[in-house]
Amino acid sequence: MSSENLTPTTPVHRPRRLRRTATLRRMVQETTLTVDDLIYPMFVMEGEAQKVEIASMPGCYRYSLDLLVTEIAEVSRLGINAIALFPVIPEIKKDDTGTESYNPEGLVQRTIKAIKQAVPDILVITDVALDPFTTHGHDGIVDENGVILNDPTVEVLVKMAVSQAEAGSDMVAPSDMMDGRVGAIRRGLDAAGYFDVRILAYSAKYASAYYGPFRDALDSAPKFGDKKTYQMDAANAREAIKEVALDIAEGADIVMVKPALAYLDIIRKVRDYTNLPVAAYNVSGEYAMIKAAAQNGWIDEKKVILETLTSMKRAGADLILTYFAKEVALMLL
Repeated sequence: MSSENLTPTTPVHRPRRLRRTATLRRMVQETTLTVDDLIYPMFVMEGEAQKVEIASMPGCYRYSLDLLVTEIAEVSRLGINAIALFPVIPEIKKDDTGTESYNPEGLVQRTIKAIKQAVPDILVITDVALDPFTTHGHDGIVDENGVILNDPTVEVLVKMAVSQAEAGSDMVAPSDMMDGRVGAIRRGLDAAGYFDVRILAYSAKYASAYYGPFRDALDSAPKFGDKKTYQMDAANAREAIKEVALDIAEGADIVMVKPALAYLDIIRKVRDYTNLPVAAYNVSGEYAMIKAAAQNGWIDEKKVILETLTSMKRAGADLILTYFAKEVALMLL
């Protein structure tokens, strides 16, 4: 441009200069999503040669152990480094106190052993909560008045975590939101000699309406009431930092925010608070909404998936649990 074309209103700063080409945009990109950021939640059930699609989560399946191991081998080949395991427990094995959760021959324990034998390099993360194992569907032991009992529940959670560690779990993930459970689990693991088993704490887990499809997948919806006396109020932000601070003080190795998409502000607050790795859970309801919109032709599914997960990283998440993990891994190949 010649000087005679300059005017007093000609901008000196032109941010669009760095958007002119795809190469430039890649060079100055601030946030990058990679397969190393992803943890794949997977569902296991009893039986053989079973693969059952979850109606409210298209593309997600409950696998019997034999097929789960085969699927995990494929997941590993795609470069996904970690899976989060969730069990579908038959009603006959459920009781009021979740004793099946620490059965050394239980579904979770057998599954951990099979995965570590078949795909030893993949990181196995196991859920520590009672809701899949209880007849009432709550994350804790319930008294005769319907009150969730904190300390008796923590005692069972410790047994559950130690049992998972004995089976070969690399990382236990208490998702129950009982007070003091991270510290109790850390002490229990250490006392049993599992000093190197890590704790991924569901530190800021909200009582969210976004969990519906997940509860369909596990048939673990509470049979009465709700989970608002132990999961967090969706309106609260400062309380998230209180919960995170307690979990860090009790020995958490990684802290997590759940859900993710409607809680990006919480992810940012937690990221600014701690130097520990921060995880975010891109939950079932978030997944289902994208799938439903895509099936109706209302959105470009791949672009929306990548934009959604990138927003979680941009907010501060180091790790993302997402049912899109396998799809994203294929996109990023």
